[in-house]
Amino acid sequence: MLDSIRTCLGCRARSEPALLVRIAVQGDAAVVDHDRRLPGRGAWVHPTQQCAERAVRAIPRALRQRHLDTSPIARWAQDGLV
Repeated sequence: MLDSIRTCLGCRARSEPALLVRIAVQGDAAVVDHDRRLPGRGAWVHPTQQCAERAVRAIPRALRQRHLDTSPIARWAQDGLV
C-alpha cells in the first residue's frame, strides 16, 4: 500500500511523507515530531531552512491552534535542521 501524498507547509509542493518532517503540538508549542508518533493533527514541511522558515507563520493555522509557540520550529530552522 502506498503512503498518501502530503503538502509542504513552506513551499506548498506535494511530496511523499518520507521526504518531509512532521510538526505537531506538544503542550503549547509546535515541535518537530521526528518519530511521527505524537498524537493529534500534524503539519508537514521539507527539512530545508527555506521551507521551515516559511512554514513558521502558517503552523498555528495548520494545526488549528490559535495561540501556539512556534519558536522551537524557528530555532530548528536556524540551527541547521538537526
